[in-house]
Amino acid sequence: MSDTAFALDAADRERILAKSALFSPPPAQLDDGRRELIGLSREEITEELAAIGEKPFRTKQLWHWIYHQGVTDFSRMSSIAKPLQQKLAGRFIVGRPEAAVVQTSTDETRKFLFRFRDGQEAETVYIPDRNEDRGAVCISSQVGCTLSCTFCHTGTQKLVRNLGAAEIVGQFMAARDSYGEWPSPKGEIPRLLSTIVLMGMGEPLYNYENVAKAMRIIMDGEGIGLSRRRITLSTSGVVPLMDRCGDELGINLAVSLHAVRDDLRDQIVPLNRKYPIAEVLAACRRYPAASNARRITFEYIMLRGINDSEADARELVRLISGIPAKVNLIPFNPWPGSDYRPSTREQQVKFARIVMEAGFASPIRVPRGRDILAACGQLKTESERQRRVTEGV
Repeated sequence: MSDTAFALDAADRERILAKSALFSPPPAQLDDGRRELIGLSREEITEELAAIGEKPFRTKQLWHWIYHQGVTDFSRMSSIAKPLQQKLAGRFIVGRPEAAVVQTSTDETRKFLFRFRDGQEAETVYIPDRNEDRGAVCISSQVGCTLSCTFCHTGTQKLVRNLGAAEIVGQFMAARDSYGEWPSPKGEIPRLLSTIVLMGMGEPLYNYENVAKAMRIIMDGEGIGLSRRRITLSTSGVVPLMDRCGDELGINLAVSLHAVRDDLRDQIVPLNRKYPIAEVLAACRRYPAASNARRITFEYIMLRGINDSEADARELVRLISGIPAKVNLIPFNPWPGSDYRPSTREQQVKFARIVMEAGFASPIRVPRGRDILAACGQLKTESERQRRVTEGV
């Protein structure tokens, strides 16, 4: 990439982050004046404690109780003296999003509708692995979405706002509460909720600052301690921030490709008009965490008669040649009002065979949680953006 291109990318990054700020989450200060500790960095907690006359070593104590033990009540933090417990309780809170609705599918997938302090809502899904005693938590990064992908139910809900770091971390912690998954395991020993996929509502890279802060907290070895190898961020291809994510977080990358021609991808993934396929794949080749051991995942939704031909499969192979990759083939999951139909099983198998024979793993994803609208592309809430009169709406 040329120096000019890098400069343009830097400018684009700043533009994206500035626009993201327009959809900022509510402040961490509660109406009663207390401050939410979830979502604060170690440095920020140290500053908060200094403001009430406490030494920096208290940060490590709090971090252990909050993120390793999962404790929300200061009175249960036994290594902290009672007078300080009371002092902390008067100044701070360790909260969770409210699980307004919890549904469990016939296949044991569990969907949470989390309600945040301002009444806005987002959905989180836990998907157990049928072959192992563990599973993935699919976390949302925004309330609604700005991308308007035509096959995605979430894309029919306008972007309301970004989720804050506390709300992103809180989804994982509340899901752990539901399964009694505290304290956090040490090292790489997996528990039921052993993996995070940022594949819920929203485009994570359009809320990069909050997502990155939340993932750093989750990866901290003295707290939740989830390895970066167990975290996957899914993007529709926000190229400038794909580079930043790779440099700063080094977590696994999944790219929602869904088409092999720009004219078609322009229609079904409108972001392609800004970052076409060639630019997205170039960013994948630059991604520093990509290797044979940590392949980039390309997500490809199978739409009958639209993107599922054998010619499409061969072109996909050509496009991703040379990238350490796997391809997740996703049968379209119907939702109310959609005109798309899933590819036939026969066509899915033909497509997968072509990709596999080219040397790429291409599993056909088994839909999970369809009966509770928890499958890929089915998430949506009733939250709506509250527009001020000054916005002229």
